[in-house]
Amino acid sequence: MKAARLFAAPFACVLCASGAAWSQAYPAKIVRVVVPFPPGGANDIVARIVFPKMSEQMGQQFVIENRSGAGGTIGSAVVAQAKPDGYTLLIQTVASHVSNPHLYSKLPYDALRDFVGVSPLGRVVSVLTVHPSMPVYSVKEFIALAKRWPKEILHGHSGFGSFTHMNGVMFESRAGVRMTHVPFKGGGPAVVALVSGETQAQVAAIGELIAHIRANRVRPLGVTSLERVAQLPDVPTIADTIPGYESWTWVSAFAPAGTPREIVERLNAEFGKALKDPDVVAKLNIQTLDAAHRPPEDVAARMKTDYERIGKLFREFSVKLEQ
Repeated sequence: MKAARLFAAPFACVLCASGAAWSQAYPAKIVRVVVPFPPGGANDIVARIVFPKMSEQMGQQFVIENRSGAGGTIGSAVVAQAKPDGYTLLIQTVASHVSNPHLYSKLPYDALRDFVGVSPLGRVVSVLTVHPSMPVYSVKEFIALAKRWPKEILHGHSGFGSFTHMNGVMFESRAGVRMTHVPFKGGGPAVVALVSGETQAQVAAIGELIAHIRANRVRPLGVTSLERVAQLPDVPTIADTIPGYESWTWVSAFAPAGTPREIVERLNAEFGKALKDPDVVAKLNIQTLDAAHRPPEDVAARMKTDYERIGKLFREFSVKLEQ
């Protein structure tokens, strides 16, 4: 028994040392960063702000790859099936990631079991926005119009299961209205549709819409945070009309389940450094995004909470994927 303990102690030390060396050597080659939506959406915006800094810090390229389709599930499946070695990452909002299982009956992955959350990168707040042709100038007027025109207002979103889709459903539920949801292949195309008048309304990430808001190509009615947003100081909160209304999510980095803990912790620490960089923070703020760094455990907890909350919302409101 004593001999076994004598053998076990140095063996454990070797394992710890090898784990530390593995972490220090990482990354030894290019890291693939999958964004499961087209360019222009919140996930893509955050990735293109944060990862150049990660490349600089870690001395290796983090290459962004847009793999869009099916509400983010195609790109997510690519990451779920990748080797869990830290060289393939997913950038996805927590809300979208865990809402898809409630819509797609045959996903090739389990959103909770097949991924490990590495860190949030940015906090995303949305804004209810309408095309200028709409004869409404407040949340209250929009609700009244939607009640007069049930299902006639076209709400564009970045795909079934996306954060924009979830926001639209949540607004319907809390406001007691019904809209017709029009899916697009990402935040960028959905915004183009709103600006062109193809759709009339959208509850999307502020960063996706702010340039068009400032150019008066779309009209903001209310933000989804409990407090006003500094970049849109004249836009009230939806909570001013619907008390307690709040909706936000994290754009987060995920890795395949089974990725070594040392790699996850190394990435988390590097994200923490990047998200404190003044240039990164400033660029995120311009897009009305708040830098958000938390331990992996916080991402896991948020995933579980959102999975249950969104599932309940979709069931209560009979949200179904339209084939």
